[in-house]
Amino acid sequence: MSQDASGTSPFTGAANPYTGGDPYADYRTADHPFTALPDLADRRLGASVIAADDEFFAERENLLTPGPARFDPELFGHKGKIMDGWETRRRRGASADAPHPADDDHDWALIRLGVPGIVRGVVVDTAHFRGNHPLAVGLEGTSLPGTPSPADLLADDVQWTVLVPRAPVGGHAANGFRVDAPERFTHLRLNQYPDGGIARLRVHGEAVPDAAWLAALGVFDLAALENGGHVEDCSDRFYSSPFHSIHPGRSRAMGEGWETRRRRDGGHDWVRYRLTGQAVLRAVEIDTGCYKGNAPGWASLFALDATTGADPAGTDGWRELLPRTPLLPDTVHRLPLPGAPTATHLRLDIHPDGGVARLRVHGSLTDEAVRRLELRAGPERRG
Repeated sequence: MSQDASGTSPFTGAANPYTGGDPYADYRTADHPFTALPDLADRRLGASVIAADDEFFAERENLLTPGPARFDPELFGHKGKIMDGWETRRRRGASADAPHPADDDHDWALIRLGVPGIVRGVVVDTAHFRGNHPLAVGLEGTSLPGTPSPADLLADDVQWTVLVPRAPVGGHAANGFRVDAPERFTHLRLNQYPDGGIARLRVHGEAVPDAAWLAALGVFDLAALENGGHVEDCSDRFYSSPFHSIHPGRSRAMGEGWETRRRRDGGHDWVRYRLTGQAVLRAVEIDTGCYKGNAPGWASLFALDATTGADPAGTDGWRELLPRTPLLPDTVHRLPLPGAPTATHLRLDIHPDGGVARLRVHGSLTDEAVRRLELRAGPERRG
């Protein structure tokens, strides 16, 4: 099942009450192609729910917790059932004659994206909220420099762009919405009508970092997701996503890197990265951390400069930067790149298969790349 042509979720209404067994057995989900893109609101990237108007039953921070929401049918607290999500109290009307909330009554939460960027789609996950989910949700975005406070974001002169118009959602479901907004956003405002619970919010898109900050750094990791690096394609993502290889920090377990299935066909695996922009490359790090019996035997690295008109998805224009080099398990391999090559894309080949925890590509943007990034980031959104 997939979302319809308008980009709205196909799910509405409450789910059946939980009667025991696997709580996900009747969970409603769909195939949302945009979920192949990284989650810009991933807490591991520095995202945070910085404010909410109400979180009486369950804390707002749960919205961005990595992994699926959990459910313990016997877990209760002083305020009622403890849920793994954000849940507000039941709204009431103005009087006994009008006991129901008004049509525009709603709760809200402010989210700072871990990586600013262009949002391509969102999942409003109401897992385990079966009859206490919101009737509808809406999502807005804005872009402000620095680290604005909730008061700054709620100021009257801040311009918000509607990313998801008010739309119905279903309980105990992965409600997906395609987003068609070309602007870069740093913060989101999630609205739920009139009240209720949302387990998780996932915000899938393409990172667009702060050009001024990267220019001030000079040399930085050009493949890092937080700096605008992107995975365009790979040969295999059987065990885990290749986007993990450009996450911040060291991986703590095999599941936090990129791992392929065992090759039985005589070939090899690869992943293609788009760098922050055209850059002069200095060195790379290939980290096989936590891969002890399943690290690749060897790796090679190739570069392409797409500003020449070469197609990164093709075979022409690629040049070898690093010949096939042996890799050790659970090791950071630091490899200088002589000759100061210029590139917009890299392809990492691993032989024959295995796991790579992180790829770091150290270098600096060209002046033209900085200019292009400044244009893509656009202005702050104040009236």
